[in-house]
Amino acid sequence: MRIAIFGAGAIGGYLGVRLQQAGLDVTFIARGPHLAAMQADGVTLISGEERVTVRPRCVDSAAEAGPQDYVFVTLKAHALPGAAPDIARMLVDDDAALVTGINGVPYWYFHGVESPYAGRPVQSVDPGGRLLEILPPARAIGCVVYPAAEVEAPGVIRHTYGDRFILGEPDGSRSPRVERLSKALVGAGLSAPVRTRIRDDIWVKLWGNMAFNPLSALTASTLDRLALQPDLRAVVRALMLEGQAIARALGVRLAIDVDRRIEGAGEVGAHKTSMLQDLERGRPMEIDALLGAVVELGEVVAVPTPMSAMILALVRERARQAGCY
Repeated sequence: MRIAIFGAGAIGGYLGVRLQQAGLDVTFIARGPHLAAMQADGVTLISGEERVTVRPRCVDSAAEAGPQDYVFVTLKAHALPGAAPDIARMLVDDDAALVTGINGVPYWYFHGVESPYAGRPVQSVDPGGRLLEILPPARAIGCVVYPAAEVEAPGVIRHTYGDRFILGEPDGSRSPRVERLSKALVGAGLSAPVRTRIRDDIWVKLWGNMAFNPLSALTASTLDRLALQPDLRAVVRALMLEGQAIARALGVRLAIDVDRRIEGAGEVGAHKTSMLQDLERGRPMEIDALLGAVVELGEVVAVPTPMSAMILALVRERARQAGCY
Protein backbone atom coordinates (compact mmCIF):
# COMPACT_ATOMS: atom_id res chain seq x y z
CA MET A 1 0.00 0.00 0.00
CA ARG A 2 1.55 3.28 -1.16
CA ILE A 3 0.43 6.32 0.81
CA ALA A 4 1.41 9.92 0.09
CA ILE A 5 0.92 12.79 2.52
CA PHE A 6 0.49 15.92 0.41
CA GLY A 7 1.16 18.92 2.61
CA ALA A 8 3.04 17.04 5.32
CA GLY A 9 2.94 19.74 7.96
CA ALA A 10 1.59 19.27 11.47
CA ILE A 11 -1.39 16.94 10.97
CA GLY A 12 0.01 15.30 7.86
CA GLY A 13 3.33 14.81 9.59
CA TYR A 14 1.74 13.24 12.66
CA LEU A 15 -0.28 10.88 10.47
CA GLY A 16 2.70 10.03 8.29
CA VAL A 17 4.95 9.23 11.23
CA ARG A 18 2.40 6.84 12.68
CA LEU A 19 1.97 5.11 9.32
CA GLN A 20 5.74 4.91 8.84
CA GLN A 21 6.09 3.37 12.31
CA ALA A 22 3.60 0.71 11.25
CA GLY A 23 5.83 -0.27 8.34
CA LEU A 24 3.79 1.23 5.50
CA ASP A 25 5.23 2.75 2.33
CA VAL A 26 4.82 6.47 3.07
CA THR A 27 5.95 9.47 1.04
CA PHE A 28 5.92 12.98 2.51
CA ILE A 29 5.42 15.86 0.08
CA ALA A 30 6.39 19.22 1.55
CA ARG A 31 8.51 22.26 0.79
CA GLY A 32 10.88 24.84 2.23
CA PRO A 33 12.90 24.51 5.46
CA HIS A 34 10.52 21.85 6.80
CA LEU A 35 11.24 19.59 3.82
CA ALA A 36 14.98 20.26 3.99
CA ALA A 37 15.05 19.34 7.68
CA MET A 38 13.06 16.15 7.13
CA GLN A 39 15.32 15.09 4.28
CA ALA A 40 18.45 15.75 6.33
CA ASP A 41 17.46 14.52 9.79
CA GLY A 42 14.18 12.62 9.44
CA VAL A 43 10.83 13.54 10.97
CA THR A 44 10.64 13.85 14.74
CA LEU A 45 7.31 13.44 16.52
CA ILE A 46 6.86 14.52 20.13
CA SER A 47 3.68 13.20 21.75
CA GLY A 48 3.45 13.37 25.53
CA GLU A 49 6.55 11.63 26.87
CA GLU A 50 7.22 9.95 23.53
CA ARG A 51 9.86 11.29 21.16
CA VAL A 52 10.47 9.32 17.99
CA THR A 53 12.31 10.02 14.73
CA VAL A 54 11.52 8.21 11.48
CA ARG A 55 12.99 8.56 8.02
CA PRO A 56 10.26 8.35 5.40
CA ARG A 57 10.78 9.29 1.79
CA CYS A 58 10.46 13.10 1.60
CA VAL A 59 10.08 14.91 -1.73
CA ASP A 60 8.96 18.29 -3.01
CA SER A 61 6.71 17.27 -5.90
CA ALA A 62 4.02 14.84 -6.94
CA ALA A 63 6.07 13.93 -10.00
CA GLU A 64 8.88 12.71 -7.76
CA ALA A 65 6.45 10.89 -5.47
CA GLY A 66 4.98 8.90 -8.35
CA PRO A 67 1.73 6.92 -8.47
CA GLN A 68 0.05 6.24 -5.12
CA ASP A 69 -2.77 4.08 -3.79
CA TYR A 70 -3.94 6.74 -1.33
CA VAL A 71 -3.12 10.44 -1.30
CA PHE A 72 -3.92 12.19 1.98
CA VAL A 73 -4.33 15.92 1.42
CA THR A 74 -3.79 17.85 4.65
CA LEU A 75 -3.50 21.32 3.14
CA LYS A 76 -5.57 24.34 4.09
CA ALA A 77 -8.70 24.43 1.93
CA HIS A 78 -7.68 27.54 -0.01
CA ALA A 79 -4.45 25.82 -1.14
CA LEU A 80 -6.22 22.89 -2.80
CA PRO A 81 -7.13 24.53 -6.15
CA GLY A 82 -3.51 25.44 -6.80
CA ALA A 83 -2.26 21.99 -5.80
CA ALA A 84 -4.94 19.97 -7.61
CA PRO A 85 -3.04 19.36 -10.88
CA ASP A 86 -0.05 17.98 -8.95
CA ILE A 87 -2.26 15.79 -6.78
CA ALA A 88 -3.99 14.38 -9.86
CA ARG A 89 -0.62 13.15 -11.18
CA MET A 90 -0.42 10.67 -8.31
CA LEU A 91 -3.92 9.26 -8.89
CA VAL A 92 -3.17 7.34 -12.07
CA ASP A 93 -4.22 3.83 -11.02
CA ASP A 94 -7.88 2.97 -11.45
CA ASP A 95 -8.49 2.40 -7.74
CA ALA A 96 -6.27 5.22 -6.41
CA ALA A 97 -8.08 7.37 -3.83
CA LEU A 98 -7.85 10.96 -2.67
CA VAL A 99 -8.41 11.35 1.09
CA THR A 100 -9.54 14.90 1.88
CA GLY A 101 -8.37 15.64 5.42
CA ILE A 102 -9.27 19.31 5.02
CA ASN A 103 -11.38 21.49 7.32
CA GLY A 104 -14.70 22.87 6.17
CA VAL A 105 -17.12 21.97 3.39
CA PRO A 106 -15.40 19.63 0.89
CA TYR A 107 -15.47 20.38 -2.83
CA TRP A 108 -17.25 17.04 -3.45
CA TYR A 109 -20.09 17.78 -1.00
CA PHE A 110 -22.93 17.21 -3.49
CA HIS A 111 -21.41 14.08 -5.05
CA GLY A 112 -22.65 10.57 -4.34
CA VAL A 113 -26.03 11.33 -2.80
CA GLU A 114 -29.54 11.60 -4.15
CA SER A 115 -30.27 15.29 -3.96
CA PRO A 116 -31.75 18.06 -6.08
CA TYR A 117 -28.28 19.61 -5.83
CA ALA A 118 -26.36 16.51 -7.03
CA GLY A 119 -23.20 17.40 -8.93
CA ARG A 120 -23.36 21.06 -7.96
CA PRO A 121 -19.99 22.68 -7.15
CA VAL A 122 -19.57 24.53 -3.87
CA GLN A 123 -18.29 27.78 -5.31
CA SER A 124 -16.77 29.02 -2.05
CA VAL A 125 -14.22 26.18 -2.11
CA ASP A 126 -14.34 25.26 -5.82
CA PRO A 127 -14.81 28.38 -7.96
CA GLY A 128 -16.15 27.40 -11.36
CA GLY A 129 -16.15 23.71 -10.47
CA ARG A 130 -12.52 23.26 -11.51
CA LEU A 131 -11.71 20.88 -8.67
CA LEU A 132 -14.56 18.60 -9.72
CA GLU A 133 -12.92 18.42 -13.15
CA ILE A 134 -9.31 17.96 -12.04
CA LEU A 135 -9.98 15.70 -9.04
CA PRO A 136 -13.04 13.61 -9.98
CA PRO A 137 -15.19 13.23 -6.85
CA ALA A 138 -15.44 9.48 -7.44
CA ARG A 139 -11.79 9.39 -6.32
CA ALA A 140 -12.55 11.08 -3.01
CA ILE A 141 -12.82 9.58 0.46
CA GLY A 142 -13.98 11.97 3.17
CA CYS A 143 -11.86 12.36 6.29
CA VAL A 144 -12.69 14.38 9.41
CA VAL A 145 -9.49 15.09 11.33
CA TYR A 146 -9.50 15.52 15.12
CA PRO A 147 -5.86 15.42 16.32
CA ALA A 148 -4.17 18.68 17.27
CA ALA A 149 -0.52 19.18 16.36
CA GLU A 150 1.93 21.89 15.33
CA VAL A 151 5.26 22.14 13.57
CA GLU A 152 7.45 23.12 16.50
CA ALA A 153 10.54 23.53 14.31
CA PRO A 154 11.41 22.39 10.81
CA GLY A 155 11.21 18.61 10.83
CA VAL A 156 9.77 18.51 14.38
CA ILE A 157 6.07 17.95 15.07
CA ARG A 158 4.47 18.23 18.49
CA HIS A 159 1.23 16.29 18.90
CA THR A 160 -1.05 17.74 21.57
CA TYR A 161 -4.10 15.48 21.64
CA GLY A 162 -6.38 13.23 19.62
CA ASP A 163 -5.85 10.31 17.25
CA ARG A 164 -9.17 10.09 15.39
CA PHE A 165 -9.47 10.23 11.61
CA ILE A 166 -13.11 9.55 10.68
CA LEU A 167 -13.44 8.10 7.17
CA GLY A 168 -16.39 7.83 4.81
CA GLU A 169 -17.27 7.40 1.15
CA PRO A 170 -19.33 10.29 -0.26
CA ASP A 171 -21.93 7.76 -1.47
CA GLY A 172 -22.21 6.15 1.97
CA SER A 173 -20.86 2.75 0.93
CA ARG A 174 -18.44 0.63 2.94
CA SER A 175 -16.20 0.11 -0.05
CA PRO A 176 -13.17 -2.21 -0.01
CA ARG A 177 -10.88 0.79 -0.45
CA VAL A 178 -12.18 2.65 2.59
CA GLU A 179 -12.14 -0.53 4.69
CA ARG A 180 -8.51 -1.18 3.68
CA LEU A 181 -7.57 2.35 4.60
CA SER A 182 -9.30 2.14 7.97
CA LYS A 183 -7.50 -1.11 8.72
CA ALA A 184 -4.16 0.49 7.86
CA LEU A 185 -4.77 3.46 10.16
CA VAL A 186 -5.96 1.26 13.01
CA GLY A 187 -2.85 -0.87 12.55
CA ALA A 188 -0.83 2.32 13.03
CA GLY A 189 -2.45 2.91 16.41
CA LEU A 190 -4.99 5.48 15.22
CA SER A 191 -8.76 5.59 15.54
CA ALA A 192 -10.30 5.38 12.05
CA PRO A 193 -14.02 4.53 12.12
CA VAL A 194 -15.81 4.24 8.78
CA ARG A 195 -19.08 6.16 8.63
CA THR A 196 -21.90 5.67 6.15
CA ARG A 197 -23.05 9.27 6.74
CA ILE A 198 -19.75 11.15 6.58
CA ARG A 199 -21.50 14.50 6.09
CA ASP A 200 -22.95 14.21 9.60
CA ASP A 201 -19.41 14.03 10.96
CA ILE A 202 -18.23 16.84 8.68
CA TRP A 203 -20.97 19.07 10.08
CA VAL A 204 -20.26 18.24 13.73
CA LYS A 205 -16.75 19.65 13.31
CA LEU A 206 -17.78 22.41 10.89
CA TRP A 207 -20.55 23.47 13.29
CA GLY A 208 -17.98 24.63 15.80
CA ASN A 209 -15.43 25.87 13.28
CA MET A 210 -17.92 28.15 11.50
CA ALA A 211 -18.45 30.07 14.76
CA PHE A 212 -15.33 29.76 16.90
CA ASN A 213 -12.77 30.36 14.15
CA PRO A 214 -14.01 33.67 12.73
CA LEU A 215 -15.00 35.03 16.15
CA SER A 216 -11.58 34.20 17.54
CA ALA A 217 -9.98 36.10 14.66
CA LEU A 218 -12.21 39.11 15.30
CA THR A 219 -11.79 39.17 19.08
CA ALA A 220 -8.40 37.46 19.66
CA SER A 221 -10.23 35.24 22.15
CA THR A 222 -9.40 31.62 22.96
CA LEU A 223 -11.96 28.82 22.91
CA ASP A 224 -12.67 28.93 26.63
CA ARG A 225 -13.60 32.63 26.54
CA LEU A 226 -15.78 32.25 23.46
CA ALA A 227 -17.62 29.33 25.05
CA LEU A 228 -17.89 30.59 28.62
CA GLN A 229 -18.12 34.41 28.47
CA PRO A 230 -21.91 34.91 28.31
CA ASP A 231 -22.03 37.67 25.69
CA LEU A 232 -19.55 35.89 23.42
CA ARG A 233 -21.31 32.56 23.91
CA ALA A 234 -24.57 34.17 22.77
CA VAL A 235 -22.96 35.17 19.46
CA VAL A 236 -21.43 31.70 19.05
CA ARG A 237 -24.82 30.14 19.70
CA ALA A 238 -26.62 32.38 17.20
CA LEU A 239 -24.13 31.46 14.48
CA MET A 240 -24.40 27.77 15.27
CA LEU A 241 -28.19 27.84 15.21
CA GLU A 242 -28.03 29.19 11.66
CA GLY A 243 -25.62 26.40 10.77
CA GLN A 244 -27.90 23.84 12.39
CA ALA A 245 -30.85 25.00 10.29
CA ILE A 246 -28.79 24.67 7.09
CA ALA A 247 -27.49 21.23 8.05
CA ARG A 248 -30.98 19.95 8.77
CA ALA A 249 -32.26 21.35 5.46
CA LEU A 250 -29.50 19.33 3.77
CA GLY A 251 -30.58 16.14 5.55
CA VAL A 252 -27.75 16.12 8.11
CA ARG A 253 -28.35 14.52 11.52
CA LEU A 254 -26.42 16.22 14.29
CA ALA A 255 -25.83 13.79 17.14
CA ILE A 256 -25.47 16.48 19.84
CA ASP A 257 -27.28 19.72 20.60
CA VAL A 258 -25.83 23.19 20.23
CA ASP A 259 -25.09 23.77 23.92
CA ARG A 260 -23.24 20.48 24.32
CA ARG A 261 -21.17 21.30 21.23
CA ILE A 262 -20.24 24.69 22.70
CA GLU A 263 -19.39 23.15 26.06
CA GLY A 264 -17.16 20.58 24.36
CA ALA A 265 -15.17 23.38 22.74
CA GLY A 266 -14.90 25.22 26.04
CA GLU A 267 -13.44 22.12 27.69
CA VAL A 268 -10.44 22.35 25.37
CA GLY A 269 -9.39 25.42 27.37
CA ALA A 270 -7.31 28.45 26.38
CA HIS A 271 -6.70 27.21 22.84
CA LYS A 272 -6.19 29.54 19.88
CA THR A 273 -8.15 28.44 16.82
CA SER A 274 -6.32 27.79 13.57
CA MET A 275 -7.80 30.95 12.07
CA LEU A 276 -6.49 33.12 14.90
CA GLN A 277 -3.08 31.46 14.64
CA ASP A 278 -3.00 32.14 10.89
CA LEU A 279 -3.98 35.77 11.43
CA GLU A 280 -1.23 36.27 14.01
CA ARG A 281 1.34 34.70 11.67
CA GLY A 282 0.20 36.62 8.61
CA ARG A 283 -0.94 33.52 6.73
CA PRO A 284 -4.05 33.06 4.55
CA MET A 285 -7.12 32.16 6.62
CA GLU A 286 -9.66 29.41 5.91
CA ILE A 287 -12.57 31.84 5.81
CA ASP A 288 -14.40 30.57 2.75
CA ALA A 289 -14.25 26.87 3.63
CA LEU A 290 -15.37 27.38 7.23
CA LEU A 291 -17.94 30.16 6.92
CA GLY A 292 -18.28 31.35 3.33
CA ALA A 293 -19.38 27.88 2.23
CA VAL A 294 -21.94 27.73 5.05
CA VAL A 295 -23.49 31.02 3.91
CA GLU A 296 -23.48 29.72 0.32
CA LEU A 297 -25.22 26.49 1.37
CA GLY A 298 -27.77 28.57 3.25
CA GLU A 299 -28.58 30.35 -0.01
CA VAL A 300 -28.84 26.99 -1.80
CA VAL A 301 -31.45 25.64 0.65
CA ALA A 302 -33.13 29.04 1.24
CA VAL A 303 -32.22 29.26 4.94
CA PRO A 304 -31.59 32.87 6.09
CA THR A 305 -28.14 33.52 7.56
CA PRO A 306 -28.05 37.17 8.69
CA MET A 307 -25.63 36.60 11.56
CA SER A 308 -23.30 34.37 9.55
CA ALA A 309 -23.28 36.80 6.61
CA MET A 310 -22.44 39.69 8.92
CA ILE A 311 -19.58 37.84 10.65
CA LEU A 312 -18.33 36.67 7.25
CA ALA A 313 -18.10 40.25 6.00
CA LEU A 314 -16.30 41.38 9.16
CA VAL A 315 -13.74 38.57 9.22
CA ARG A 316 -13.03 38.99 5.50
CA GLU A 317 -12.28 42.66 6.08
CA ARG A 318 -10.11 41.80 9.10
CA ALA A 319 -8.18 39.38 6.88
CA ARG A 320 -7.87 41.90 4.04
CA GLN A 321 -6.41 44.53 6.38
CA ALA A 322 -3.91 41.99 7.71
CA GLY A 323 -2.98 40.76 4.22
CA CYS A 324 -4.36 37.29 5.01
CA TYR A 325 -7.13 37.02 2.39
